[in-house]
Amino acid sequence: MILTTTNSIEGFKIVEYKGIVTGIAYDSSYKHKGTKMSFKDMFNTSKYCEGYAEGLEEIKGKAFRKLQENAKALNANAVVGIKIDIEPLANSHTLIVSITGTAVTVA
Repeated sequence: MILTTTNSIEGFKIVEYKGIVTGIAYDSSYKHKGTKMSFKDMFNTSKYCEGYAEGLEEIKGKAFRKLQENAKALNANAVVGIKIDIEPLANSHTLIVSITGTAVTVA
């Protein structure tokens, strides 16, 4: 499946617009090498940054998989105009990633 932030795909023609699709995922963003970080580790800048980035990539991957599943359910073979929104959940260590785009069929 082709995924792009642009509204068209070079070398392809959009033959049918299927509809707007979304993929949403959320989880704790504080992990280090696959395990949740301790409170003490959160004050270690390098572990914190590495853990935050690792957690964000994992959540983003889940959201993209859900976006693709929703597009496939509409018999689309591409998603164009993708927008990504990343929001922290207030007073917690949780990030919410929402990805939205237009499911299309290209030829």
